Amino acid sequence: MRLERPVLTARWTELLVLNFRVPHELLARLAPPGTEPDLYDGQAYISIVGFRFHGTRLFGLPIPGHTRFEEINLRYYVRRFIDGRPRRGVVFVKEIAPRRAIGLTANWLYNENYITRPMRANIQIANTRLALGDTIKYAWRTKTFPLPYKERQEEASSTNPLPFREKPGEGSAFRQSLRGRPLSHRWNHLSARIAAPLKLPTRGSLEEFIIENYWGYVRGRDGRTREYQVAHDPWCVAPADDVEWNCDLAATYDAPFAEHLAAQPASALVANGSAIKLFRGRCI
Repeated sequence: MRLERPVLTARWTELLVLNFRVPHELLARLAPPGTEPDLYDGQAYISIVGFRFHGTRLFGLPIPGHTRFEEINLRYYVRRFIDGRPRRGVVFVKEIAPRRAIGLTANWLYNENYITRPMRANIQIANTRLALGDTIKYAWRTKTFPLPYKERQEEASSTNPLPFREKPGEGSAFRQSLRGRPLSHRWNHLSARIAAPLKLPTRGSLEEFIIENYWGYVRGRDGRTREYQVAHDPWCVAPADDVEWNCDLAATYDAPFAEHLAAQPASALVANGSAIKLFRGRCI
């Protein structure tokens, strides 16, 4: 039994997970040393995950103003072998949170790539627990430089337009001048509706592959890989439909992931979440 004191405790709830196919060669190039891409039926995936933190404590202490907040992260899946048995986990590419102290702490403790953006959530739940027909939406705000009208027209008529174009009237909350260029503040979002009752994932299913990960891996500042445990009870899941993925990719994600996030999600699911314990990382 683990006796080590967790670094962070919280409840993670109302998880919305959008999954995208990527070439496994991409993850093989990026996976931290000592790990390899984890595949489902020979296919590699990356995921956008939106969820809520509740009751957050750092080393047992609540941080005023930082106990409840939203997060959106981009992650991929890896494994490493211990005595011939695979240990499955995730690598976080970028995490978005609404308060700067969250990112500073995570970047310091785990060398993660947190950025701070205004965020909001809209969770429509009929009863006290997630159920069929409930909806989940997470949003964050980015700053973009709109194209001149002529370039917008040319891009719109291109044979290869960006897939998630800003809709008329969307995202211009206000404008200001920055070095003589108009700066647009735009809200991006992911949302979906729960399409079936929640239950534990079927053994060997894609849902189990995506959700049942209890380890995190990160390349440290010294280039060595660190492994940390995320302990929690198994989560119930359900498929999601009415999926919306509206993202200014250029303002949010870098190559080589942005181009793969331009596709429609290969699948979407919702998980109820649970209490979690996050432990300190160790070099492998």
